[in-house]
Amino acid sequence: MSDLYTYIDDLGSHVQVPENGILSRTLQNDDRTKVIVFGFAPGQELSAHTAPFPATLYFVKGQAELRLGADTKAATAGTFVYMTPNLEHGIRAQTDVVMLLTMVKNRP
Repeated sequence: MSDLYTYIDDLGSHVQVPENGILSRTLQNDDRTKVIVFGFAPGQELSAHTAPFPATLYFVKGQAELRLGADTKAATAGTFVYMTPNLEHGIRAQTDVVMLLTMVKNRP
């Protein structure tokens, strides 16, 4: 492991999706950003919440229903989302889901 970078050759196969529940693992964390990978079992949900930072979501695999403010969107492998600070959002997995969350904690 390098102190200069994080390298994962296949994020989708790197994450073991639990049989029941949600698994989260921090891949990177410093003063400016935090990157977390999530594995959701089908039917699992992160209820609507907000975060004080801008953030991105990238869906590596699976199908989910994504709430963004008042909107509901489908998320599948390849879906990318940018969220402004304090946007209420929630996620419900319809299949096994692997999702990457990047939070921008401190602007340069």
